[in-house]
Amino acid sequence: MSGTARRLPVVLVGGLHAEARQEVVRRLLTTVPDAVALHHDLGASADGTVLRTLRDADGELSRGESPLVNDCACCALREDLVPELRRLADSGLHRLAVVELWDSVEPRAMAEVVAAHGGGGLILTTVITAVDPALVLPVLSNGDDLAEAGLAAAATDQRTVGDTWARQLEYAPVLAVVDSPDADDADRALLAQLHPTARHLPATSGLLVRAALGEDGGFDVDAAAAAQHPACALLPQEADECGVTTLVWRRHRPFHPERLYDALEDLTCAAARSRGRFWLADRPDTLLSWDAAGGALCVENTGPWLASLPDAAWELVPPVRRAAAALDWHPEHGDCCQHLVFTAPGLDRDGLTRLLDSCLLTDAECVGGREAWKQLPGAFDGLLEPAV
Repeated sequence: MSGTARRLPVVLVGGLHAEARQEVVRRLLTTVPDAVALHHDLGASADGTVLRTLRDADGELSRGESPLVNDCACCALREDLVPELRRLADSGLHRLAVVELWDSVEPRAMAEVVAAHGGGGLILTTVITAVDPALVLPVLSNGDDLAEAGLAAAATDQRTVGDTWARQLEYAPVLAVVDSPDADDADRALLAQLHPTARHLPATSGLLVRAALGEDGGFDVDAAAAAQHPACALLPQEADECGVTTLVWRRHRPFHPERLYDALEDLTCAAARSRGRFWLADRPDTLLSWDAAGGALCVENTGPWLASLPDAAWELVPPVRRAAAALDWHPEHGDCCQHLVFTAPGLDRDGLTRLLDSCLLTDAECVGGREAWKQLPGAFDGLLEPAV
């Protein structure tokens, strides 16, 4: 294909709400002439293969199988996806390629594969997560392992249903919302608070078709990754509607590691979804991420705070990270801060705030300074240090 040839628009449609996802794909196929949908079914991966199907509005066009790669169905998908999309682009027969992701496949990995390896013949237009509002809370609150639910993409897949759904929801810039008779105002309020920066579009909307075709511009994988990074994530704002509350808790004083560790279970179960960044007194130079859904918490070391870096290193930091740090800058602690967001129906805002505040260093503990803080018991060492 020449450099001046038209590129094939590619849209990713994913999400654990399978019926909603299939409805969105059908809508795109019936609305856009010459559109096709490519789907890799990972449900049979236990047999060593991934089933690939291609269909249009009238039905199935072809099917084939791909062998597993490293016993990982998602790896097989990555190996097979781009060649298939290139073949569709080279044919010149299609106006849109809809990639319908299998249930537990997270869109970020696939978006980055298409963007990095798609070549000049493809353009990733957007990422859509299909949503049934009535299922948002039940799926988000599901702490079962994907393997228990029959949704694991590999034998080593340790994700849970809730945290997988949270990432599917929060990565997509477009949420396609199906009409659900079981959904109420509280369900819609929860969805709005979980991802307020997304475009919430009805599955039947013409605006959804425009986004899929790239008429609003293409998809920027770098910007999407930055929006998910704990150091500069665009977290939800304070909200309270229809019994659903989002609490934004921000402080500059560090956590006492033992008191926070002792409170983890209560904090994790206090909300359907919580996320953000925080710092511990015994690790004052380390930016830690907080990611909880379905009663499961993931805490990770995401590198140093900018305040801990030498001035010369700042030029190597992306501008979006520097801008985020400037918003949180404190004359004594720099960008070191607590910025946690909790969202749930019936959230106990006051009780949660008191619990969080009680985990901070006291005035007397602050006096010793960073060198004294580093001597505090490392209650989080088991969570943050790799097993030997």
